[in-house]
Amino acid sequence: MKSVFITFDISHKEAVIDILTHNNCRGFSFFDHMQGRGSVSGEPHYGTHAWPSMCGSIITVVEDKHVDNILKDIKALDEDSPQLGLRAFVWSIEKSY
Repeated sequence: MKSVFITFDISHKEAVIDILTHNNCRGFSFFDHMQGRGSVSGEPHYGTHAWPSMCGSIITVVEDKHVDNILKDIKALDEDSPQLGLRAFVWSIEKSY
């Protein structure tokens, strides 16, 4: 099992959920109204007058076989509008119940 953590401009929320649904990932947790700044490019997401956009994140635990397709779909969405900010990170899950 793998955990996939996805951070994104809030405007990507529905598209990210659609990607997870399309890849048979039913369970996830969504974190709303987050603030942040990408490490490479893109605009800060601070929710302020100067930087009004906000970001969100989703974490899900999936079978290994779904990871590559999720990352491929997330990357394609990011390439459509790279300034908005969208990243995905994967961790191994050692145990769960």
